[in-house]
Amino acid sequence: MKLTDAYFPYSFPAELADCACCPRNCHADRTAGPGGYCKSDAFPGVSSICLHRGEEPVVGGETGICNVFFGRCNLQCVYCQNCQISSRSESIHIEYQSLGSIVSAISGLLDGGCKAVGFVSPSHMVPQMLAIIKALNDSGRKPVIVYNSNGFDSVETLKSLEGIVDVYLPDLKYMEARLSDDYSDAANYVPVARKALKEMFRQKGTALITDDAGQALSGLIVRHLVLPGYIDNSIQVLRFIAEELSPGVHVSLMSQYTPMPAVAHHPHLGRALNESEYKRVVDEMESLGLYKGWIQELDSSGSYLPDFCMDHPFERY
Repeated sequence: MKLTDAYFPYSFPAELADCACCPRNCHADRTAGPGGYCKSDAFPGVSSICLHRGEEPVVGGETGICNVFFGRCNLQCVYCQNCQISSRSESIHIEYQSLGSIVSAISGLLDGGCKAVGFVSPSHMVPQMLAIIKALNDSGRKPVIVYNSNGFDSVETLKSLEGIVDVYLPDLKYMEARLSDDYSDAANYVPVARKALKEMFRQKGTALITDDAGQALSGLIVRHLVLPGYIDNSIQVLRFIAEELSPGVHVSLMSQYTPMPAVAHHPHLGRALNESEYKRVVDEMESLGLYKGWIQELDSSGSYLPDFCMDHPFERY
């Protein structure tokens, strides 16, 4: 029996009956129920909608960003700090499944002063994301749309977002296949992410357009989380950005890695990043001419850990 779309004013997108919106290419019929790698159905499974002031200053601006966190990520990173909602487990918390409730929650934050909506882990939920954006636009609201992904994106899907997504905010995790396979269950992450980043760059280039208050209106910002013990991987990521995209790309080099319980006993991932490791990567960033962007204070690692059991996961920040 097909799922009812009674709570979904728009018909379920046809592509979800043969889903290939992310690089897993499962071809699952998500209109019939949970399926595919992500074990998601056709409803917009959103775990949290909240005001977040902890993004890069140019992303959140003075008012913060309304972040929409989709559940059940298409990567399964063993060290994920959002593991409360990113797991494919049936027990993860899904707060919103109807389009009306999602649009209502987002609208409340926009009406309160937010200018941007960030869709977090959207790669497997792009059809639903587009329905949310359409509903917001139909209500007269046209916020800045931020696509906050893990870089494991389909080029075909990204092409369909041209002219809709204002700011791409991918986290380029790996340039070593062994690491992506071992730690994120994605042996093909590197070639997929390289193509995805090149498509985002084709659409946005190096220009980061901001409003008078300095908040991003359009552009590309590439994030990279430095993992302890894997500095060579980080250096390869930066070289890809500088040499195959452009030294003019804005880069956010993150030191906020926090060991999660699942990797507590891992020889590398079970510890925090140290100062000499992060300095090596920052030095490489500078030597490559990647001067546009942001670095973090090393002692900030624990400051970004959300608690999705709370109504406001980031409220202590």
